[in-house]
Amino acid sequence: MGTEAEVVESVSDLPVQDPPGEEFSAGDIRWVKYASSEHQRDDVALIPYERMEAFIAGECNNPECPTRFHIERGRKRERGTLREVRSDDYLLYRMYWCSFGPENYGEGGTILPSRKYRLNTRNRAARPQSMRGCTCHFAIKRLYARPSLVLIIYHERRHVNKSGFICHGPLDRDAIGPGARRMPYVGSEIQQQTMSLIYLGVPEENILQTHMEGIHRYCGSDAKVDSLASQYVQKLGMIIKRSTHELDLDDQASIRMWVDRNKKSVFFYQDSTDTDAFVLGIQTEWQLQQMIRFGHQDLLASHSSFGVSKLKYPLHTLLVFDSRQHALPVAWIITRSVTKQDTLRWMKALTERIYSIDSTWRIGGFVIDDPASELDPIRDVFSCPILFSLWHIRRTWLKNIIKKCSNSEVQREIFMQLGKVMYSIWSEKNPMDALEELFQDFVDQTTFIQYFKSFWVPKLEMWIDTIRSLPLASQELSGASEGYHLKLKVIAYDDSQLDALQRVDWLVHKLTTELHSSYWLNLYADESGSFAEVKAEYIASTSWQRALQIPDNAVQFDDKELLSAKVVSQKDTNQIWTVWNPGSEFSLCDCSWSMQGNLCKHIIKVNMVCGPRKDFQPLLSFQSFQRVLLDLWQKPMDDSFSLDLSVAWVMQMQERIQKVTELATSDGIAQVSGRLPIQWTNKKGRRVAAKRTSPLRVLPHSNGTVQKDLTPKKNRKRKRLSTVSG
Repeated sequence: MGTEAEVVESVSDLPVQDPPGEEFSAGDIRWVKYASSEHQRDDVALIPYERMEAFIAGECNNPECPTRFHIERGRKRERGTLREVRSDDYLLYRMYWCSFGPENYGEGGTILPSRKYRLNTRNRAARPQSMRGCTCHFAIKRLYARPSLVLIIYHERRHVNKSGFICHGPLDRDAIGPGARRMPYVGSEIQQQTMSLIYLGVPEENILQTHMEGIHRYCGSDAKVDSLASQYVQKLGMIIKRSTHELDLDDQASIRMWVDRNKKSVFFYQDSTDTDAFVLGIQTEWQLQQMIRFGHQDLLASHSSFGVSKLKYPLHTLLVFDSRQHALPVAWIITRSVTKQDTLRWMKALTERIYSIDSTWRIGGFVIDDPASELDPIRDVFSCPILFSLWHIRRTWLKNIIKKCSNSEVQREIFMQLGKVMYSIWSEKNPMDALEELFQDFVDQTTFIQYFKSFWVPKLEMWIDTIRSLPLASQELSGASEGYHLKLKVIAYDDSQLDALQRVDWLVHKLTTELHSSYWLNLYADESGSFAEVKAEYIASTSWQRALQIPDNAVQFDDKELLSAKVVSQKDTNQIWTVWNPGSEFSLCDCSWSMQGNLCKHIIKVNMVCGPRKDFQPLLSFQSFQRVLLDLWQKPMDDSFSLDLSVAWVMQMQERIQKVTELATSDGIAQVSGRLPIQWTNKKGRRVAAKRTSPLRVLPHSNGTVQKDLTPKKNRKRKRLSTVSG
């Protein structure tokens, strides 16, 4: 830019400049410092009003930082409204800001809070996600005393962020190729789709083809667009392949740097000190959206203590369940602390983030899988019922039985006996007595018995008390939680990265790249209909969904004894699988998937068929539900108020279950709403049919109260009384 003159104190002392050419920029102008009560030594210049657009166009075409400038704010003033006129008073005032700012949607960026003034959105940047916190901005004033002139006040001429680094354009080290302004439109959906495919190892030609199809929906098809899109994919792939989890050799310093760069994806961070434990809560914007979408008036499940013995800090995951009841991770908490204080802190931080978007958001229930979990923070923060899932204890017991007992018959007998211990919780028999019988019957299985006595017996009372006191979750939820566990295990325990298991930054990198991209692509493929193979694999990713593909006639029982059931394979009809102890959560199948400790589709299908039959005992989840109803019913008869309250609770629960069952078994919401009675209301003296009430509106709130109808009502403004009669 030109040389600077001495500081002037009046606009009248500035020369009028009119550079030649259709366009001109700041480099063609001689800037001077202007100081007044309003301006603190800003760079200013005076040009004709008719050349204002030429100056703005020249600034947009800056070869080092091509951009567009949008009107961040503006004010107008009519002539004759000022009694005293200063030299810098304006008729028209506008502040122009580089469209790569002021917000920062980039890595480590923060979004500015909602403004109290209206933005001119007609010339905003085409790509909101491209904002990088650029601070370059200037103001123009059409002078009140001289309307033919414009005063340009440049507050920040450099295209840098708050840290002073170039944040866009060819000189930006992190830019996706040169010519950012001329790049084809890449929305967040297309960008996330391309990143997910790269992280999942899809061949580059397939990624490029998919990326082109998304680009053509916005930009059309021509050679230049295709060339730029190809460069984008190649550069993005190169950046991802070169990215590393180690931002610093010291793991703690590396995590601090990651948190600073990814503030939008961190809802809670507590560094390790002498008094505080390390806690890192991660939730991306996409996860936040899914938690609001699928968690409202639905279940939120906890997948706790993953990697206790292998990772530096265990991983705690919060799961919601999508429209297919598949588990989706919506928050990751990395910490070894299970104290009430730390749990309450991160739970409050998480819900406050949600309430800032939707203040009506509530969950219907919280599912835990560890009896050592603190229940008070859950009740205080979420105000909802708490359920308990048996998937963790079932999987752990079965895996250790198979590992420590070589005989297949002994394996299933021990597993069935452990199931009887669990089923005796609601019977007159003491579960510990049943466990002692197991120790006597299998005294020769010393390896397993020693393991069970040392690891499980000290805490078995805690598990039994939790199962007695909390309702139990269903097998469908157990299958969905196990599906997430298996996927997490495959990604987290990658053989090529075993040396990095003791680094937190490596775990964070795995979660936010590979695992996040995998679930994003799965849900996108399912809802958009694209990527047919990905969608089919996602649908069949849980044992429950795979069990639904098995017809009922493929399950055969022995008419004399009900100790086992046969399931005919759908791929090979000559293959028959045997399920022992049918109708129980502790069934065991001889298929390879079950022998790895998993809940297989054959067990779930057999239990589905056993459910309506009276010759099989109900599953534990139904027995616990039955116990809840009995506890409500067995209120003291002489206490009439308590009896009335119990009846009200039971009727409320019955209505809710009935409506949820209707929704689950019907073909659609239209079929359910069509059977609802028409409600008539009086409107302006006429009887008209009101809209049918949605069955979801009459469901009780998670804390026991009935939610108010939050449908926006018609706003009838009162007429203002101009006079008041005496």
